[in-house]
Amino acid sequence: MIMADRRRTPARPDLAAADLKGQVEAAEFVEGRRMRVVEEAVALRARPGEDCSLDTQVLFGECVTVYEIHEGWAWIQLADDGYVGYMPAVALDERLADATHRVGVPRTFLYPVANMKAPAGMGLPFGAAVQVRTITGDFAELAEGGCVWAGHLRPISDVMPDAVACAELFLRAPYLWGGKTFLGLDCSGLVQIALRSTGIAAPRDTDMQQAELGAELAADAPLRRGDLIFWKGHVGLMQDSATLLHANGHHMQVVSEPFEEACRRIAHKSFGAVTSRRRL
Repeated sequence: MIMADRRRTPARPDLAAADLKGQVEAAEFVEGRRMRVVEEAVALRARPGEDCSLDTQVLFGECVTVYEIHEGWAWIQLADDGYVGYMPAVALDERLADATHRVGVPRTFLYPVANMKAPAGMGLPFGAAVQVRTITGDFAELAEGGCVWAGHLRPISDVMPDAVACAELFLRAPYLWGGKTFLGLDCSGLVQIALRSTGIAAPRDTDMQQAELGAELAADAPLRRGDLIFWKGHVGLMQDSATLLHANGHHMQVVSEPFEEACRRIAHKSFGAVTSRRRL
């Protein structure tokens, strides 16, 4: 039997994914069903209940596999990064539309009609996936319903050339543990979003990212734009050879600051010494 990390293994003592049969112990094994998130950004938690802290967020258009719905909570696994947890079932829809575009700006609005003066509906965060039915003038009509400013979308196959440029879009965004939008995000969420924009599939949490991303650099190796810097429980990206870009609880926002200054403060006040420097 495998040693299961509950963050990426859909297995509980009473229930587990059918494809894990023989690998984990569970009273029942079930086939999951694919569903899609239809709300702006939904909290994913380690257990059902609003009093449980946020593990991560699931963005509009993301696909998930649902293994159980009970008392309004869905136990799911994300298609993109494999994260497992509980989210409100009301945020899911079984009608799956193949995404054609993603939101490419920090935040855009969904309008009921192609008119910027119409009452705006929900906001769609960077990375939200949508299916464009038609583009007329400045607006894209979505298969999901409503219209979005077409200039705020990019084809699903397009990737940004520079992860740091994506992370820079989030400068001054507030810090939020588990967050993944411009309304609030954490250090590993920022890194995951930035790398995903360039086509690199990154895991969600700092320990996973340190273990799975890039190649280790020597402690005295010159740093360059895009290098990842890890502490025990924290991560940031180098904006250039001497500047760190990161979401952090000291400033409670995404900031750009001198790397050496950040290292001294972090070592003294929070996460200790740097544990890894990695290059993609």
